[in-house]
Amino acid sequence: MSDPEFASWFSSLTTYPVTPHAWQSGLAADATVRSRVLRIPTGMGKTLGVFGAWAWHRVYRQDETWPRRLVWCLPMRALVEQTQAVVAEALSRTGLLWDGRGEHTGRVGVHLLMGGSDPGGDWHLYPEESAVLIGTQDMLLSRALNRGYGAGRARWPIDFGLLSHDALWVIDEAQLMDVGLATSAQLQAYHDQDADRGFRPRHTWWMSATLQPSWLRSVDTEARQRAWVKDPVMIPAQSRAAALGSARKTLRLAAVPASAHAELAELALAEHARLLAGEHGRVTLLVCNQVDRATETYRALRERASASQDIELVHSRFRPAERSGWRERFLSREPCGPAADRIIVATQVVEAGVDISAGCVISDLAPWPSLVQRFGRCARYGGEGLCVVVDRGREEGEAAPYEAAELEASRWATAEVERRRLSVSLADLEAFEESLDEAERQRLYPYSPSHLLLRGEFDELFDTTPDLTGGDLDISRFIRSSDDRDLQVSWRDLAQPAPGNYSAGPTETCRPRRDELCAVPFLAARDWLCGREKATSRQPRLRERVRAWVWDWLDGRWALADRAALLPGRVVCVAADVGGYDPAFGFVPGLRTRVAPVPLAVEEGDGGLDALSEDANDVDGASVAGWKTIACHAAETAALLRRVASAVGLAEPTVSLLDTAATWHDIGKAHPAFQGAIRHRDRPERHDLAKAPDEAWLRPPGSYRTTDDADARPGFRHELASALALFSVLVRHRPDHPALLGEWLGVLPLLGWAPPASAGGAAPTPDEARLLDCSSDGFDLVAYLVASHHGKVRVALHAGPKDQDYPDRGDGRGLPIRGIREGDELPAVSVFAGREGVPALRLTLEPAFMGLSAVTGRSWRERTSRVQERLGPGALAWLEGLLAAADRRASRLGTSDPDLAEWEGGR
Repeated sequence: MSDPEFASWFSSLTTYPVTPHAWQSGLAADATVRSRVLRIPTGMGKTLGVFGAWAWHRVYRQDETWPRRLVWCLPMRALVEQTQAVVAEALSRTGLLWDGRGEHTGRVGVHLLMGGSDPGGDWHLYPEESAVLIGTQDMLLSRALNRGYGAGRARWPIDFGLLSHDALWVIDEAQLMDVGLATSAQLQAYHDQDADRGFRPRHTWWMSATLQPSWLRSVDTEARQRAWVKDPVMIPAQSRAAALGSARKTLRLAAVPASAHAELAELALAEHARLLAGEHGRVTLLVCNQVDRATETYRALRERASASQDIELVHSRFRPAERSGWRERFLSREPCGPAADRIIVATQVVEAGVDISAGCVISDLAPWPSLVQRFGRCARYGGEGLCVVVDRGREEGEAAPYEAAELEASRWATAEVERRRLSVSLADLEAFEESLDEAERQRLYPYSPSHLLLRGEFDELFDTTPDLTGGDLDISRFIRSSDDRDLQVSWRDLAQPAPGNYSAGPTETCRPRRDELCAVPFLAARDWLCGREKATSRQPRLRERVRAWVWDWLDGRWALADRAALLPGRVVCVAADVGGYDPAFGFVPGLRTRVAPVPLAVEEGDGGLDALSEDANDVDGASVAGWKTIACHAAETAALLRRVASAVGLAEPTVSLLDTAATWHDIGKAHPAFQGAIRHRDRPERHDLAKAPDEAWLRPPGSYRTTDDADARPGFRHELASALALFSVLVRHRPDHPALLGEWLGVLPLLGWAPPASAGGAAPTPDEARLLDCSSDGFDLVAYLVASHHGKVRVALHAGPKDQDYPDRGDGRGLPIRGIREGDELPAVSVFAGREGVPALRLTLEPAFMGLSAVTGRSWRERTSRVQERLGPGALAWLEGLLAAADRRASRLGTSDPDLAEWEGGR
């Protein structure tokens, strides 16, 4: 690569010609992608530099060694929106931005993943294409842990696989991520351990102006951390004093009691009055550590400021509808002209990703990394500025959300900088830190995460089956250590119910949009909506319930909220007359006045949050195309899957196994309970339909039953029937197959079992022969992929709640498992277009039982554990994602089924 070539291309990403910084050119010059550390201060083009390096290699040069997905993980929503704007603008200028319509090939999708948004749109359907996924640490790390917040359970493995393979993670503003930073390092270490078993690379770039190499070190990461932190990307010492590093920023310490909001407001007004108006006007930035402090200080400023002064409030508890105007009005470079006379009161959300330059920055005493980031907002465009650090108390109650020891260390450093008469410019701060000994540096940059994700826990998370109570392994402690984990609240106008009737809520078509959702800490939401527990002499009780509803994934409807349902990542719909929000102040739980809902741009039910409908109203055979047979859909899925597998560079043996899985993945739809759910006067007279128009299905969705209505199977999963059919093929033709009892043939007599005998009969069909040619490991992988392609049947096979209600028929066949009963039969069908049909297959539930089966050998649990151990969790889930993507894209095809041509012609 020549420097002029990259410089010319890099300049095309921006709205005005720009020469890349030396660090940006250096990062792009390294053609070998690896996990690494970037210590780049604010104002030095981090976003464009990192995106430019990835896009240069992955998109422009089309280097297949670079991952297809750039996964940008940020600690706050505001940073997500700003990063998305920069990346989308850069791609748009080059004509490479995919807008979600038309052909994806060669263009790059930019997708948001944050609370209250559609979880990235259709990015998961195109695993072979380049994409930039930008999200909060809550939404992205939860997906990396296979427990995606705001997504249905069936979607978890797909997101997990595609974020665990063929992905370059960027952990941006790492100093703000708390335990999430440690989790990102643990995850990378475990994926490194599995790299030799995988198919595509997965790396992490950790980025922050104050990132310390020791933050990435643990017992699990130590063997790899040295390579990660080797040769970090930094600004050379000789370059620090140039440009932004030369701004003179005077530092001063002050003290104001924690509750003295009026006194802090007076201080801000006095310092603001001393500012000289310049090219960017007069701007003072006042940063508080707590939302309540910021809100009360803002209120005090509004009472005291002159009518001509612009007083603004910025924190994370606003709806996007209100936040959307901030950049245009005051939170970017453009509106900061000579006439600006503005005081901005903010919380930690301005520590990163905000392009403003304040003549004066007044900040609560905060941990040193946070202060350094806040100093970066002062004289950002050059010149001179003042930074005032306000000590508001360091006792436990006053220090929140930080630790008292962090504030003590930060106060020492602030006082030391002031004593030495240093400024807090980039150059002086770097020089100050370099003068510290190791103990002093550790004191300023402590990092002791409250939880570490262990390898056993990571492997355990691969199983998405809920426990008997419907619960899951709690992952929240690996994402944020505080209780500040958010859910998303939408306020809607809802009719007043009759007294005491709180169940009348939103309609099923209600789909809150991202611009109307306010992030609220889930514990605060519990107290606001359900009340604090009030102990009496007899028992705790709650105050009267507030009208609020959460989306019920299983039933596809809004359910009345209770404390247990108000969890991080959930979307909550609240009646507007409940109150709790003010457009000028954000979330205010004590406010009882009506909240004005955000006007809807489109009709209700048109669009909205796909996350709400991910598992609801699931009709396995509904499609855009209309009527399709099992054979036609299998052929189209296999063709798409081969194209995807070829694009991502999979070797032929693996592609062949994927092709086999695609061929058989829907044979279970021949089951009478599935075919009986398709009721339509124009239905083709066939028993091998895979797809049908939405109106052809019984309602409510999931009403699986035989045509004569004699046998209902409400919990039916066709993909389990498909997987069990594979065992039936082996049992019929090769009961001694290595995947069944072949490895046990020598010990069967010792167990008192006779060696199995073939059922004889007709020779295997070509599709059966391909299955019989699989090795034991190959068969297990095919069976797993067939069972898991909808994300609902994976590691464990056991009866679900709906199976438990199945009536005792006295036939000795027991309860169903996911709607399949022992001895169920699939009629003879063709599993692939243009090929010979497969004879009828009798299904057995033997694989579901623990131990060794005399018919099917090892249990399903043992098989899936072996597959996971052989490939690693990330690679296995990635293969799941490839098949799922091909299946869903095939379902959208508007092609005609040749086998139905005669029927179509006669309609």
